[in-house]
Amino acid sequence: MSPLIPLGLTLAALGLWLAVRLVRESAARAQARASYFSAVKPLFNDGETRLQPTGFPRMTGRRAGLSFDLQAVPDTLTFRKLPALWVLITLPEPLPIRATLDLMARPSGNEPFTKFATLPQSLPTPPDLPKDVAIRSDDAPRIPPPDLIAAHADLFTDPRVKELVLSPKGLRIVILAEEADRGRYLIFREAEMGRTPLPPSRLEPLLDRLAAIRKDVLALKDPA
Repeated sequence: MSPLIPLGLTLAALGLWLAVRLVRESAARAQARASYFSAVKPLFNDGETRLQPTGFPRMTGRRAGLSFDLQAVPDTLTFRKLPALWVLITLPEPLPIRATLDLMARPSGNEPFTKFATLPQSLPTPPDLPKDVAIRSDDAPRIPPPDLIAAHADLFTDPRVKELVLSPKGLRIVILAEEADRGRYLIFREAEMGRTPLPPSRLEPLLDRLAAIRKDVLALKDPA
């Protein structure tokens, strides 16, 4: 028997093992992404999820009589130091305000989840907010009063809070949920994220914060 035959069989077996492993890892990765919001679903009544083209879910549900929308947005653009996973927490309940106010921590102009850079007016950062928070609006004279923003300025003491949006259509907070593992990304260019579901302890305070901001806006004597 030729000595090449055992070698060929060994290589074939190795190739088959690698193929099976890749299939299993791909399936596990897809399942993990699809389940990213599974741990926070009990925070809502009638929570519903649907998969996005990224493989991550989008979830809607009601909490304390309000509608919420959750989105997980992977950001793997090459200009970032590390790929990131952003979570958009939206309260799409109309508000009696006539302008959009967008507060963004450390804006780069390339964030894939926001229209911050398209808003035409840049506003000064109040002393209550960290200096790295930029502010833009589409109609500065009609934004909510400074006292309302000052009351919630502590939101940005969390370095993973990226954005707060107040608009006639509702409210949104964006957080940095996860970054790719530095070592695996630099060596193998692996940018896998979302292996662990978003924990309720991370999300619940932000849901309550959005409800509190909405309450404060509705309490304004002249919110417009």
